[in-house]
Amino acid sequence: MAPGPARAPRASGRETRSSADLRTSDFDYDLPEGLIARHPAPRRDESRLLALDRDAGTLRDLRFRDLLDLVPAGDALVLNDSRVFPARLRGRKPTGAAAEILLLEPAGTPAASRGATDLRPSVPGEGARVWRALVRPGGKLKPGRRVEVGEGLEVSILDSTPDGGRIVRLEGEEDPWTLIERHGEVPLPPYLGREADPEDRDRYQTVYAERTGSVAAPTAGLHFTPELLERLEGKGVEIVRLTLHVGIGTFRPVEAERPDAHELHSERYTVTPEAAARLERVRASGGAIWAVGTTSTRTLETVAGPDGAVRAGSGETDLFIRPPYRFRAVDRLVTNFHLPRSSLLMLVSALAGRERVLAAYRHAIEAGYRFYSYGDAMVIL
Repeated sequence: MAPGPARAPRASGRETRSSADLRTSDFDYDLPEGLIARHPAPRRDESRLLALDRDAGTLRDLRFRDLLDLVPAGDALVLNDSRVFPARLRGRKPTGAAAEILLLEPAGTPAASRGATDLRPSVPGEGARVWRALVRPGGKLKPGRRVEVGEGLEVSILDSTPDGGRIVRLEGEEDPWTLIERHGEVPLPPYLGREADPEDRDRYQTVYAERTGSVAAPTAGLHFTPELLERLEGKGVEIVRLTLHVGIGTFRPVEAERPDAHELHSERYTVTPEAAARLERVRASGGAIWAVGTTSTRTLETVAGPDGAVRAGSGETDLFIRPPYRFRAVDRLVTNFHLPRSSLLMLVSALAGRERVLAAYRHAIEAGYRFYSYGDAMVIL
């Protein structure tokens, strides 16, 4: 398919300093503890929505359901359909001491060769028993140790990995995924400061989640309801899905003094030929591409050519988007409010300009917006 027309340049809030001049501290801000959303809003689309217009430099306080009025017919809304699985297994060592295993992905087939496949097989009984995992306490759970998780499930520590993780085996007579679903917990972000409860099985999951494989939710999508998506599609908005399985690296802060010294962990993605073709039709007709979340953004920018054409593909991406960066595929962004000094905040700043984004965050704090995974949302126009 021929590439779409060249994009007209946007009024830019882009960072004019070189990447070598930027420091991680340039992306810091102070957040009152009380503004961290510990639980989701009563209704998904009743979350607040802060709209930042890059051309006008203005802010508007809206509700998430107002997105229906912001996205015009003919534009594309790109969703990450990865599904979170209950990856956290709590148990005890034979001594009685507490232990924890966080499953990351099945060991064996290289991630790059399969992209973001559904980790949960369609045929019961064929699920993987050997996994890459993180364990706690790491100093005690060495190869040869075992953890008793619950009735019918033990975890054997088989080997260590170069990055400090472990290779583990799920021991039990039942199907591995049956055991994971029965004994596993949703791996909530540590900054929520609480254990998972039954509500999180549903609410820490988008309503369109399909391919199992993430250990953290693509949180910008948590605000959508089936009704809102149906109304957007009925209006003429193209709803396009891709997959990026969110890894544990999303919880890790940028600790290097200079962002360009930080490396992101690779995450698996898939963009189907159908999705790429639909996005190219939107571009060819002059429509804009709205990425829902930083995961969709990184995937689209990974597969986009120099002309912005979105190509189908599967593999791994460690693309670290930070100022200054020229976006090739993404025109608009729906996102949550991110942690200080994080790679996600840097990505948002690359699109809208660091000073504008931090000013928007100051406004959100003063206006009492709720922050982080279960918090309110922001849209960059």
